[in-house]
Amino acid sequence: MSYMKKTSLNNRIKSKQAVIRFSTLFITVYSLGFFLTGCGGTNANSPGASNQPASGNTIKIISSFPLTGSAVGQSQTMVNGIKQALDETNSAACDGKLKIEYESLDDATAATGKWDAAREAENANKAVADPNVVAYIGTYNSGAAKIAIPILNQANLVMVSPANTAVGLTKAGGEPGEPEKYYPNGKRNYARVVPADDLQGSAAANWAKSLGAKKVYILDDQEVYGKGLADVFKATSKKIGLQVLGHEGIDPKATDYKALMNKVKALNPDMIYFGGITQNNAGQLIKDMRNVGMTADKVKFMSPDGTYEQALIDAAGKDAEGVLATFGGVPPKQLTGAGKTWYDSYKKKYNIEPEAYAAYGYEAARVVINTINKVCKNDRVAIRDAVLGTKNYQGILGTWSFDANGDTSLTAMSGNTVKNNKWEFVTVLDAKAK
Repeated sequence: MSYMKKTSLNNRIKSKQAVIRFSTLFITVYSLGFFLTGCGGTNANSPGASNQPASGNTIKIISSFPLTGSAVGQSQTMVNGIKQALDETNSAACDGKLKIEYESLDDATAATGKWDAAREAENANKAVADPNVVAYIGTYNSGAAKIAIPILNQANLVMVSPANTAVGLTKAGGEPGEPEKYYPNGKRNYARVVPADDLQGSAAANWAKSLGAKKVYILDDQEVYGKGLADVFKATSKKIGLQVLGHEGIDPKATDYKALMNKVKALNPDMIYFGGITQNNAGQLIKDMRNVGMTADKVKFMSPDGTYEQALIDAAGKDAEGVLATFGGVPPKQLTGAGKTWYDSYKKKYNIEPEAYAAYGYEAARVVINTINKVCKNDRVAIRDAVLGTKNYQGILGTWSFDANGDTSLTAMSGNTVKNNKWEFVTVLDAKAK
């Protein structure tokens, strides 16, 4: 090789090595910056660290729900409710002085078919990093809320959930260290417009007894939401005289549950209670329960609002007939007054029956919009405090308030059943019965 060619080749090699070193340095710095933001580090340029209001007249609301997988029907109905609330105000506040932008994020992945912890953390960090974001509406799953709350808390970014019900997110009664471990800066930034599981689990057990159940077998999907509800159902069942034959967690990824159901069948239960979500194989549980001979006329199947969606009926097929579900509220079709007006408006706008949480997505958005109209500036701390201070709010769910924990004063519950391939309202439940 000639000297000139060799020199040229060496120069090209050195150039490529320089590019590689620069790229590696860039990726390392970028990753470190993202990590510090996500972990609440002290990066001086992080909105979570400075909490300085952004300039301009545009503010932003972000939502985070599972929009991939079978939960999309339920999640999309909440997104519709949020959009409906914004459309009613022309996406503006303070007499048009502030423009409100909205971005819907997906916290699910195709690989899991449901919410994903890493994706939820990514969404929360994205919200924190954007100085225009003043509110985070979500999540659907309580497990996802455990990821998002502390990330948002360090940035004083308020989070309002239309659907989380796990007790420990707001008050003691769940895991050790709850709820304080979700609020590292010592101030609450989370509220929810639905009642917690301590009410729904108790109401479910009382409903089971009123339906004639005497012996129950309890299953759960081993997630925060499902196990929490199953534990409350179990505790209440024992208090009111129901015999608990057993309680165990299932493998949500199992291909079938015939062995489990044969074991349960041998104990001769009146009811199986499943604490969990549709996406953790609830449909297969129901199919295998029926396949081993526990027919709907002999053994009832009850589950919470994590299965109160069309997706459960689709998953269980004909075996869904007669399945029971509690809901931490009143179904959209049963709302009255302002709620009935909203229901009619929703159906006209989207030409579809709203699923259970549509009204709660709308209510969460209206609370945030109402607060923005009071504060009238991009100030995360002021908006957080005003949302948590909501009292005697007259919404489509009635007149209600947030308590000191961020829980709603609403206690209305409902019992529902599958009939002719559709969910039907059965009764209002006594959430306070013991």
